[in-house]
Amino acid sequence: MDYQKIAQQILELVGGKENIINLTHCFTRLRFQLNDSKKANREKLLQTEGVISVVESSGQYQVVLGNKVTKIYEQLLPLIGELEQRNQTEPKVSLGVKILNAFAAIFTPIIPAIAASGMLKGILAIAVMIGNYYYQTDIKTYNTYTILHAASDAVFYFMPIILGYTAAKVFKAHEFISMIIGATLCYPSIVNLMASKTEVTLFTIELTKASYTSSVIPIILAVFILSYVQRFLEYIIPEVLKIIMVPTFSLLIMIPATLLIFGPIGIYIGEFINWIYYYIMGVSPILLGAFIGGIWCILVIFGAHRAIVPIGINDVAQTGRQNLLAFAGAANFSQAGAALGVFFKTKNKNLKTVAASATITALFGITEPAIYGANLRLKKPMICAVVCGALAGGLMGWGGSYGTAFANQGVLTIPVYAEAGTKAFLCYLIGIGFAFFGSCIMTMIVGFNDIPNEKESKTIQTPLTTDTTILSPVEGEVIALNQVKDEVFASGAMGKGIAVYPKVGEIVAPADCTVSVLYPTLHAIGLTLDNGIELLIHIGIDTVKLQGKYFQSYVQAGQHITKGTKIVSFDIDKIKEFDLTTSIIVANSDQYKNIEYCQKGHVNKKDNLLFIQV
Repeated sequence: MDYQKIAQQILELVGGKENIINLTHCFTRLRFQLNDSKKANREKLLQTEGVISVVESSGQYQVVLGNKVTKIYEQLLPLIGELEQRNQTEPKVSLGVKILNAFAAIFTPIIPAIAASGMLKGILAIAVMIGNYYYQTDIKTYNTYTILHAASDAVFYFMPIILGYTAAKVFKAHEFISMIIGATLCYPSIVNLMASKTEVTLFTIELTKASYTSSVIPIILAVFILSYVQRFLEYIIPEVLKIIMVPTFSLLIMIPATLLIFGPIGIYIGEFINWIYYYIMGVSPILLGAFIGGIWCILVIFGAHRAIVPIGINDVAQTGRQNLLAFAGAANFSQAGAALGVFFKTKNKNLKTVAASATITALFGITEPAIYGANLRLKKPMICAVVCGALAGGLMGWGGSYGTAFANQGVLTIPVYAEAGTKAFLCYLIGIGFAFFGSCIMTMIVGFNDIPNEKESKTIQTPLTTDTTILSPVEGEVIALNQVKDEVFASGAMGKGIAVYPKVGEIVAPADCTVSVLYPTLHAIGLTLDNGIELLIHIGIDTVKLQGKYFQSYVQAGQHITKGTKIVSFDIDKIKEFDLTTSIIVANSDQYKNIEYCQKGHVNKKDNLLFIQV
């Protein structure tokens, strides 16, 4: 799979790097925050190789790519370069969405570390059980266990330091000053003071005693306030003194403020959120389990599940156990089962492949491919998954299931739930088993409106059966593709082809074809010729910046046109400050044995430009 080519296609379809305000990635998806004046071409994104789904949520475009997201993200970074602060107005969203986005941005970078710690706790739990059962030995007394247990627990103990860094990134505060505030909360002498029975004062003011190690909300509040304190100090302190005085005064202001005000407030907020959660648990653990088990993956669709993730993190940090992810595990296994049901039921070969891979990834705790690639796409499997997830979550709630680590919900982390006791663990096992097999069987019984194979054949054109030539769509001077001053085209990443520097500002159809893509900026055109050749015609370099100015279109996307039909015209004189080198690329080059190009210097619209051998 050509990841660079996919990255370039995605970049084009979100409007180019000039349209991107922010780009992040997590697990299976890319998240784009775009200039509000221009939207991503969602339908074309969905047709891009490797794209499972596209979701517009919380002011972001989320492009779901599955396990290959990291490789595509790595290819996107050099294409985008460093994102500069721009004057574009960010999408208007509610306060609730802003808070949700902030929490997601703060916790997303550390989730892999938390998941790894949970996995390590699971391995240690298995080792303890094996030692006790087979060897009658308590391995918890061994130094090796102590060291590995520390590695599995460190991320929780030093959570204020870690969140200090990620929160500073989100709130645009000084990262290391934020980490020092977090480290102060975890400093041994501070921990001992808070644990002592004597009164603790700061500037003769009595402090509220609280354990800040493993805490979540106090450091987030502190860094949020720090971001404003820092800006104020930068405004009033002379430039020559800023490098020393801003950090110094930041600490002198924020350490007392955190211990006196924001730390206690954060502790109380966290306790209140936990109180609500466990109040519902006290009223009916079955109801709470059913609610989380049913709604969890719906929250995943909107990214809203991250708003309640801190409950599980905080529970593990404070008590060493959590039941949130036990209930969420019911949802994950139900998504895997529904995707497996789709695999058995569908007759569509492409959907069957997607469903099979999505089942496997969901069993390992990554549900987005199952949700977007199969279940939500077909609707009824999603409903089956929600029903079975709710029933399984209710069973876990009744049995009192809980885990001893914040671990990603999948087959590898099942041992994390073993220490809850026989009844609780059996309820967890029966719950995930019912969620998986129940949703699979229910999906097969209820069924769904299958996607016919004919749809797939419409998007994958039949390759050529004989050698052919392609006429030039533009009049001008021929330039070898490797001489184009755009590395993406020059490297051949987009496919083989040729370039022409236009003498006449007009693009015409080189053969009978369908206009598969017509970018809103009109600088790029996708054509699917009737014989199966897919052409990308890219007018100029960086002409996307013109936003369609001085361009005019004469056709529409999806329209079938005949050879010689004018597609786009552009005023060469008014855009001559741009490099107008026009690349003509065979996008499906890999389907053909060889692609050659015209060697003469000047071509007219009726001249042969490309020669393709099957």
